[in-house]
Amino acid sequence: MKISGTSCSQVWSRLASHTALATVLLGGGATQLYSQIPQETQPAEAAPVTSDNAFFCNAKALNPAEREHHKLLTAKLISARTQIVELDKGYEFQFRPSEISLAELGGWVVTEAKCCPFFNFHIDLENEGTLLCLRLTGKPGIKSFIQSEFNVPAK
Repeated sequence: MKISGTSCSQVWSRLASHTALATVLLGGGATQLYSQIPQETQPAEAAPVTSDNAFFCNAKALNPAEREHHKLLTAKLISARTQIVELDKGYEFQFRPSEISLAELGGWVVTEAKCCPFFNFHIDLENEGTLLCLRLTGKPGIKSFIQSEFNVPAK
C-alpha cells in the first residue's frame, strides 16, 4: 500500500522504530515525539482509500503492539506458503495446517482487515484438514498490490 510513495510495511517499520525510540527516551511519552515526526512519514489521518490503481492502508488502525505482532505473523505466513495460485481477482496462498494454524490465519485476517478493509478475505480448510488456504481478492488493480506487499514472485 502506498502512503506518500511509501509502502505500508515501510510506514509500519518507521512507526515501530519511532514509537520504540520514544518509549525508551521518554518513558512512555511517545505521543510527544510522534508529533515531531516529519509529516511525510506519518500515516494519513483518513480512513483507507482506494482508487483504480492505488490502495492505501490506515496505519493508525493498529497500535504499536498489534503492528509488531502483525508484521511477525505476516513474515511467518509468507515464509510458510507452500503454493501461490493466481486468480482472476487476486491470489490464493496455501499452507500446511501443521505450520500455520487456522487460528493464526484467522487472527491475521482480523488484524489485516483493520488497516486494509479493501481486501476480500476467504479462508478454507480443505482436503480433510490437510490444506489451509487464504484467498486475497478485491477491486481491479489489487493483484499488483498483493504481488508487491506479499512478495509474490513475478512469472
